Amino acid sequence: MTAVLVEDREEVVLLRLNRPEVRNAIDQQMVDELHAACARLEDDPRVAVIAGAGGVFAAGADIAQLRARRREDALRGINSGLFDRIRRLPMPVIALVDGYALGGGAELAYACDFRIGTPRVKIGNPEAGLGILAAAGAAWRLAELVGEPLAKEILLTGRILDAEEARAVRLLNDVVAPDALEDAGLALAAKITEQAPLAIRLAKSVFHAPRSAHPFVDDLAQAVLFETEEKERRMTAFLERKR
Repeated sequence: MTAVLVEDREEVVLLRLNRPEVRNAIDQQMVDELHAACARLEDDPRVAVIAGAGGVFAAGADIAQLRARRREDALRGINSGLFDRIRRLPMPVIALVDGYALGGGAELAYACDFRIGTPRVKIGNPEAGLGILAAAGAAWRLAELVGEPLAKEILLTGRILDAEEARAVRLLNDVVAPDALEDAGLALAAKITEQAPLAIRLAKSVFHAPRSAHPFVDDLAQAVLFETEEKERRMTAFLERKR
């Protein structure tokens, strides 16, 4: 794998987008390698941290490849299928956003559970200016993240948010200095991995379950957790500390 570098960090996997010569533009090779990384994370669930090389997250899809795509390619859902797979990974995914996160790069960040940025962030969806739409999740996911009025402004006028604007609407969970970005992501990952792993997996699944599935899916997940040794051990330790 050369377009995505994979680094194992104990309970965390760091995925680094690695096409800095083209601002980490998402091409077919990167899509394929991210699918391979997802397969690993599905088989061995761990927190994933996605970052970009060269001071950029991802400046968008590879325009040369995008220009050559036709109807059949759109119907294959090349990027939308990948980003949906990332959204559905068993454990949380953290995007470390530095510099540009535009178009497909922004949609990749939207698919993650958390986004930490730097003051250099520029994030948004300029697809309409290229004669297409943001079809890899932004057209519906962005409204869930920032609300309908701002989502429409981003999608229909090409507005690009800077770091402070993105943090103000909670599109970014935090903004840190560029040299502190990776440490901030790993610190957040460490907070997650301190929790009970199965509880985190089920909580993420319940959170994303359709409204019609609640409260049954909540009760079902809780029933599973109530029978685990992990629940018994953690609650016993809590009660002993209180005594």
